[in-house]
Amino acid sequence: MQQKIFPNLWFDTQAEEAANFYVSVFRNSRIVNLTRYTDAGPREAGLVLTVEFELDGTRFVGINGGPDFTFDEAVSFEISCADQDEIDYYWQKLSDGGSEGPCGWLKDRYGLSWQVVPEGMAALINDDDPQRASRAMAAMLKMGKIDVAALYSAADGVPAS
Repeated sequence: MQQKIFPNLWFDTQAEEAANFYVSVFRNSRIVNLTRYTDAGPREAGLVLTVEFELDGTRFVGINGGPDFTFDEAVSFEISCADQDEIDYYWQKLSDGGSEGPCGWLKDRYGLSWQVVPEGMAALINDDDPQRASRAMAAMLKMGKIDVAALYSAADGVPAS
């Protein structure tokens, strides 16, 4: 199915730099297209206007729109990770130069928020057993980077080793 909705990310002047960074982090990713401002403005001719890039099959557009808007936590991108190694990989790469937050959230060096979570986490915290779900939620709320083994141990009522 062809993608119909393209997230657009507003940068001051770092859209191309950010796109190159994201492409270096996510496998199966590439820069698709660059457009540049012309003499018609409103920014200096030659500056990247937009960069279209693909991250593991999802297209994004970065726009160098100026300093008027910045990212906040109202919008984030969730990365569903197969295992702890994948969580560790994305956490280390994306938080480098950014900041670590609670519950699997982080901000990258550009201020964009990401949620780095294990596959199945939503199902775990919505488990049919309300006690199991509650223990999983309580454990997740105490974590920065998600520790999959500790999360499941807590859900199962087993002390973490």
